[in-house]
Amino acid sequence: MNTADLIKTIRALEIKTKGLTKQVFSGQYKSAFKGRGMAFSEVRDYQIGDEIRTIDWNVTARYNSPFVKVFEEERELTVMLMVDVSGSSEFGSNQRSKKQRQIEIAATLAFSALANNDKVGAILFSDQIELYISPQKGREHVLLILRQLIEFEAKNSETNLSEALKFLRNTHKKRSISFLISDFECDQPFMDDAKRTKKHHDLVAIKVNDISEQQIPVSGWIQFFNSETNQTTWVNASSESTQRLFKKEFEFRQNKLSDEFKRSGIDYVLIDTEQNIVPPLVQLFKSRR
Repeated sequence: MNTADLIKTIRALEIKTKGLTKQVFSGQYKSAFKGRGMAFSEVRDYQIGDEIRTIDWNVTARYNSPFVKVFEEERELTVMLMVDVSGSSEFGSNQRSKKQRQIEIAATLAFSALANNDKVGAILFSDQIELYISPQKGREHVLLILRQLIEFEAKNSETNLSEALKFLRNTHKKRSISFLISDFECDQPFMDDAKRTKKHHDLVAIKVNDISEQQIPVSGWIQFFNSETNQTTWVNASSESTQRLFKKEFEFRQNKLSDEFKRSGIDYVLIDTEQNIVPPLVQLFKSRR
């Protein structure tokens, strides 16, 4: 992609996702993701019913009249986007690949954070950390992240979710809102690392899935290529038993993953490549109120 096409793609993505942010997520983001705690705001005159522990004794002594401290939620957050850039993210059976859908989701979350004056950072990973962008504020920084998501080419094709989770824990000691965006096609177990990460960060898992991973077209013998292992398999897609087995296997893996996240107390949402991303994200935000 040349520079002109890249700028055009980023601009179109910005217009689309900022529109989603303004129209749909207004107020949702702020209520869904809480600040780090309560911060001192100001002092005011004591009123009947105020707790004694909130009295500011220094100001009270200075003015010989009772004053209390007023606190408000400390809103500034750090949002980390952990995006899977392994080989399987390039897959897509129709108009959009999983990578394109992941970029759109990441952009929507990034502009939601930008609208609330939060810092945004990114971790691009395969079975290793491919790229780390430290969190900062501002539109230019968000556009930098989007540019990397669009044009970055991973060195490795396999997936290791634990590597991304460990890296987050090692590099971010302060609590962050962390979105793990992946198709979760990972052979290595990662749920223990997800649980450890949840103890220190507000972790949200977003699974991007293609429709053909749920049901294969009835079209005779077709060739499956695993972009992470480079292995090829031939399957008789016209066979009813193959169709049932394929669908059953997908549902089993999907339900297992969903149940594991639920038991771990980690918010989880599934989004298809051809699906409107708005309803599942809005439902996610609403469920966190």
